[in-house]
Amino acid sequence: MASCKQFYCPVLIVSWKREIQMLKDEQLRVLRVMSEVTHRMDLNEFAHLVELNSNDALQCIQDLTKTGYLKKSGGGYGITEKGKAVLKTQSPVSNNLEFQFYMSIGQPIGAVARSPKEFYEVTKTVDAGSLEFHTRRGDFENWVMAVLKDEALASEFEGIRQSELCGEGLRKRIMYLIEKHYGIEALR
Repeated sequence: MASCKQFYCPVLIVSWKREIQMLKDEQLRVLRVMSEVTHRMDLNEFAHLVELNSNDALQCIQDLTKTGYLKKSGGGYGITEKGKAVLKTQSPVSNNLEFQFYMSIGQPIGAVARSPKEFYEVTKTVDAGSLEFHTRRGDFENWVMAVLKDEALASEFEGIRQSELCGEGLRKRIMYLIEKHYGIEALR
């Protein structure tokens, strides 16, 4: 086997005082509705759309504002870039466009990613040989460009391919890249 380079990722520093936990379903619903509405609405109407009572909807909005996913805007609230990043990581791709992991041609391993978050999760546990196979072929950069429509991330994957990383160093580099691109808390 050819020798490969190793990647040692720097410690990612999260600026929040407490560790960000995975967002709850109701918080994701609030973010989705916030990203889709095009007009002002009162709290009762909004609560109905996110399937919460008014008090719970308000509490959810306040919590999301404290953590930077929403911001006060005039007399209302709007979604931030951080909030949009969370939604992007959670958004599933079409059924026929998910990423199928293989060990080699004709050898699927049964791992599938239907969103950037799932891609990140699979990357943590899949055999490093599968990561090497797809990296050498340019599969990750092609999928990211064609399906996720993310030219910047595709370019980063191209850089990984050219770096000749392998094994756990490759896994760490891919995870670091995704964490950096989407924001570490968006993937938890």
